[in-house]
Amino acid sequence: MAVNLLLGLQWGDEGKGKIVDVLTANYDIIARFQGGPNAGHTLIFDGHKHVLHTIPSGIFHKTAVNVVGNGVVIDPVIFKRELDNLEQFDIDFKSKLLISRKAHLILPTHRLLDAASETAKGKAKIGSTLKGIGPTYMDKTGRNGLRVGDIEMEDWQERFDTLTEKHLKMLDFHGIELEYNLEELKEEFYIGVERLKKLTFIDSEEYLNSAMKSGKSILAEGAQGSLLDVDFGTYPFVTSSNTTAAGACTGLGIAPNKIGDVFGIFKAYTTRVGSGPFPTELFDEDGATMARVGHEFGATTGRPRRCGWLDIVALKYAVQVNGVTQLMMMKGDVLSGFNTLKVCTSYEYKGEEISHFPFNIEPENVKPIYTEFKGWKEDLTTMTSANQLPKNLLDYIAFIEKEVEVPIKIVSVGPDRKQTILR
Repeated sequence: MAVNLLLGLQWGDEGKGKIVDVLTANYDIIARFQGGPNAGHTLIFDGHKHVLHTIPSGIFHKTAVNVVGNGVVIDPVIFKRELDNLEQFDIDFKSKLLISRKAHLILPTHRLLDAASETAKGKAKIGSTLKGIGPTYMDKTGRNGLRVGDIEMEDWQERFDTLTEKHLKMLDFHGIELEYNLEELKEEFYIGVERLKKLTFIDSEEYLNSAMKSGKSILAEGAQGSLLDVDFGTYPFVTSSNTTAAGACTGLGIAPNKIGDVFGIFKAYTTRVGSGPFPTELFDEDGATMARVGHEFGATTGRPRRCGWLDIVALKYAVQVNGVTQLMMMKGDVLSGFNTLKVCTSYEYKGEEISHFPFNIEPENVKPIYTEFKGWKEDLTTMTSANQLPKNLLDYIAFIEKEVEVPIKIVSVGPDRKQTILR
């Protein structure tokens, strides 16, 4: 059996949690392959809203096993909080939630380093969620990090103390005054670690490859979006991991030739949280309407999302670097009521028109060139089949498919798992 991937194609917040939840019935295993609690995957069903940060989005399904892969970074404090919020659903975490021993741990001092680093940057700050993600990945690549498997080692406490002491010296180097009580932070961390130890730790690459050999179906779930990839995103305004398809191989220990379908999720428009360039960003009433109707606030930070028209140049780029085989368009319902829609189909880059995603998309270098479309007035949220969709929306979909050369198989018309139209 091949592993199918599900990825965001923009700057995150595309709606991956909902689609994983919708698709989970078709899979035996849902495996998260990168990122940490800076992610926020929102699921809405039975009238209730659930936001997951580290736990895979298949956790509410009775039969699916959920794996937190080696590419993920885990904050035991936030993880415990997430588990506590799910207690009411009578989930057998011991058998349904498996943790890779090679996943790295976010220490309290990682969060302090994150805050100090972002503060020190001043106006050049990158919009970090301040969850300690960046410093944890820095320790990972610097070969200093602590992993879940270290918790099982006899010298665990010594390893923790050594790294904590190193971090405190680094904080002194930043010269930023932070108010914190380290003993309180450590106590909360230890409680989280004890909760983590009640779960099942696995050698995830062995587990997943054995599952494939035995015919199990696997869906790999990404976090954030392709334009936040540390290599291919809008650097330095990116996350600290590989959010693209390549990250699934290194984040789960799966060979490239074991990848099957790549499901790419995008919004019918574009949003971005935090700092960084955004060529199609709107500062007018249209942008305000998208934000209001789409409830555009970050699931993790609560920060308002910046809104703009769909950027086909960026979307084609994300499709290309991920090898996307199927597209899923989210929030088409938010665009109902616009008389005219715009789609960015090329850039004016340093005075020349280009149709590819360049090295730098800062506003002094890039201006979007738009194609206009007629909007639609119909309320999509009650529609249940593709033949109910208005003609102008179908024209919009057909244009996107022609431009990116990949079919749009799912159209989401609302936040609930039932508001999903298969094409």
